[in-house]
Amino acid sequence: MTTTTQAPRPDPAARPLPLAGVRVLDVSQVMAGPYACMLLADLGADVVKIEPPGGGDQTRGAMGFKMKGPDSMGFLNMNRNKRSVTLDLKSESGREVLYRMAKEADILVENYRPGVMKRLGIDYDTLAALNPALVYVSISGFGQSGPWAGRPGFDLMAQAMSGVMSVTGYPGSAPVKAGVPVADIGCALFATYAMLSAYIGAKATGQGQYVDASLFDSALAFSVWDISEYWGTGREPEPLGTANRMSAPYQAMKAADGWFVMGATNQKLWQTLCRVIERPDLLADARFATVPLRLANRLVLVEELERSFAADTSERWIERLLAEGIPAGPILTYPQAFDSEHGRHRRMRMEIDHPIEGKVPNIGFAVKLQGTPQQVRRHPPLLGEHTQEVLAEYGIGDDERQALAAAGAFGR
Repeated sequence: MTTTTQAPRPDPAARPLPLAGVRVLDVSQVMAGPYACMLLADLGADVVKIEPPGGGDQTRGAMGFKMKGPDSMGFLNMNRNKRSVTLDLKSESGREVLYRMAKEADILVENYRPGVMKRLGIDYDTLAALNPALVYVSISGFGQSGPWAGRPGFDLMAQAMSGVMSVTGYPGSAPVKAGVPVADIGCALFATYAMLSAYIGAKATGQGQYVDASLFDSALAFSVWDISEYWGTGREPEPLGTANRMSAPYQAMKAADGWFVMGATNQKLWQTLCRVIERPDLLADARFATVPLRLANRLVLVEELERSFAADTSERWIERLLAEGIPAGPILTYPQAFDSEHGRHRRMRMEIDHPIEGKVPNIGFAVKLQGTPQQVRRHPPLLGEHTQEVLAEYGIGDDERQALAAAGAFGR
């Protein structure tokens, strides 16, 4: 039975969240930009999501199943703690509203294809002239310059063209992408550290800056072991399945009832492993004497180990290995991981109150701040839910709002 945790709510007596007072304009859609902005929002930033009228963020209508309302579960898991404003940035009146908001913003995040924001007149140079302290973050598939800059870019293309797919899967298999969007989420994380660094600098100097983040660069940044092998040996890295190119044995192993993972990554752990599985012959085998030799003979090493592991269940082997200090664990599905005793303890599934959906499951906070814990202050916003509220904060009253509406600021 799945156990969920109600999302933590603000404590009036608690210390302010670390990003309280930081004003962020989220002019992005789908994953990398919205995810990065949600991380800021979770830590207290006032994130206003600027969405095109009509359908809003494309992710609202994504995924192959329907909820009670128009928003997908994916959208609900990447946009909590934000407010939504609808603006038609193709209209002059819509851009005028954005200019007024940008004058007071600390950070703006956008992920349109390179060149689009300049054509619209809402690029960094234009907005920095209005607000020199603004940190302007552009997220794209391949960056703002270079031969591929103009290409549309999504996680799949970034994984393929960065080399990630070349080392994913098994030797000789059809191309396999990582099962999770490593380029999208990786870019969100790199962009977040960059924009916060730039924001800290801007607070000290009064000068913001332009941040160019790309899925391609972010995916390449994960290649530490693989590219190090190539630069060190000249051998192109190949897919290894669950194995690791730096140590062996360190991968999935088959027991009597199925698979589990384990790693004896140094000489001490290797010696302990041979003792636990009662295989002194492996310890004496010259092919397995050192880590480099075990890597060179990994396939036959795995065969030998699995001969021993076939004698008992994966659960029993995991217990025995852990008791001896050898890292090991089961291979869980996502539902099993979220509902595990440890997943529940870490509060990695929580519930958010939503005006249409009721209780909405959300992924919990991936890191925990003890002094100023992240909080859920707002449900993922309905499209344009806060337009009137936000405009009023910028001094735009009913009469001006109606005039802007007539001019097409919020769509036709």
